[in-house]
Amino acid sequence: MFNINDIKNGMTFLFEGNIYLVLEFLHVKPGKGAAFVKAKLKNLRTGSIVEKTFNTSIKLEKAMISKQNMQYLYGSESSYNFMNMETYEQIELSKDQIGSDAKYLKEGINVDVTFYEGELLGLSLPDKIEYVVAHTEPAVKGNTTNNAQKEAELENGLVVRVPLFIEEGEKILVTTEDGKYSSRA
Repeated sequence: MFNINDIKNGMTFLFEGNIYLVLEFLHVKPGKGAAFVKAKLKNLRTGSIVEKTFNTSIKLEKAMISKQNMQYLYGSESSYNFMNMETYEQIELSKDQIGSDAKYLKEGINVDVTFYEGELLGLSLPDKIEYVVAHTEPAVKGNTTNNAQKEAELENGLVVRVPLFIEEGEKILVTTEDGKYSSRA
């Protein structure tokens, strides 16, 4: 248990049956009335971001979150298999557990899988992942407009917009936060 006044960014705690990660917080001491804490929190079970206001006398229970570095092995239509690189133990996650992050998975990448007392909360992808361009149209000569882009299909089926100079077979980096082309690898 800890007092809400001891809150810090990155801290995880249990509140109303949910597990929250503190993104931002602010101690407010108005001229009149009691002080309070305003916090921007991420629900680790649903992924939603909420703002909550807490009375400064409240005590919260810390949630001990564990992360395991795992390698993505392979996937089927309904499940994805990962292996713990230290124990070689394999786990299978469903499409629902991974959500929209599934489109970025490719064999061999390492991800952090987050657990709370054995309950899977989700996975954290690397900021940028390297892919090989599987198919893209050749650049049209003379098309030199600023920031001209074309679509490229990557080795895992993901389609991203890339600059005209990118060709098939090239390695590129894609940002997992927004799914956009970052640079050549």
